[in-house]
Amino acid sequence: MTLSLNDFHLLELADQDLVNGYLRRFPPELSEFTFTNLFAWRTARPIWLAETTDSLLFASGASGQPTGPAILFGPPVGPAPVTAILDHYHLQGAIRLPAGPAAQLRATGRETVHDRDNDDYVYLVRDLAELTGRRYAKKRNHIKQCLQNYKCTYEPMVPDNVSECLAMQEKWCEARQCQIFPGLGNEDIAINETLRHFARLALLGGVIRVNGSVKAFALAEQLNPETTVVHFEKALPEVEGLGQLITHWFARFALDGFKYVNREQDLGIPGLRQAKESYFPDHLVEKFVWSKMP
Repeated sequence: MTLSLNDFHLLELADQDLVNGYLRRFPPELSEFTFTNLFAWRTARPIWLAETTDSLLFASGASGQPTGPAILFGPPVGPAPVTAILDHYHLQGAIRLPAGPAAQLRATGRETVHDRDNDDYVYLVRDLAELTGRRYAKKRNHIKQCLQNYKCTYEPMVPDNVSECLAMQEKWCEARQCQIFPGLGNEDIAINETLRHFARLALLGGVIRVNGSVKAFALAEQLNPETTVVHFEKALPEVEGLGQLITHWFARFALDGFKYVNREQDLGIPGLRQAKESYFPDHLVEKFVWSKMP
């Protein structure tokens, strides 16, 4: 390895083909490892990347060094050992490591910590598309009431209806006061970036109209041959049961070519954790953190 930290550069739209090429060759399991995710969140979470040893590396900043690569972000995409990468670049730590690379670090005496708040929830697409059995009775009831009270129709997201989704997202943010909550504000930026580049990013999208107006949408893409990852799913709160309906219809109409759907993490937010657990995940993708001792 001959690269230094100076050989990392900030991720930009022009890196799409490079990143996607590596991810096709080395299919990931982490929800963060799609070009869409890395690109859309770059305002809140800048990402640097570099190529070495037939591998692609991602790095993020650290609290004391926010303007340059300091922390390995996920494992190398490719055959480069995570231990060698950390040693060569003298990185301060590593985050979003799946179980395999974390075990490699522990084998060299480096302790890792389970980052439960960032574990990915992975579901069987069939479960969300069918909602069968007693455990989904409440979900079915919410959906039934929604369909009884409102005229709801589903359609794929296409370039022609993206502008309506952008307008809906603006309404959602007004209702949730995104401007005073940094987390929601950052998410709003990421959603807008994703929608504005919808065609170029080649995403799967679904839209629900209520009485003809867009009131819910979902965005996803392939993560690996068996799994899709849902990046965003939004429903206006004024329509009761619409949140459950978009989850159900999107799985049913858009994701039937996949066995699993990764619905990302709960960030340690109690209400979000409860909501994700209420859909009974098939499994979690565990993630770990390593920090260099001072």
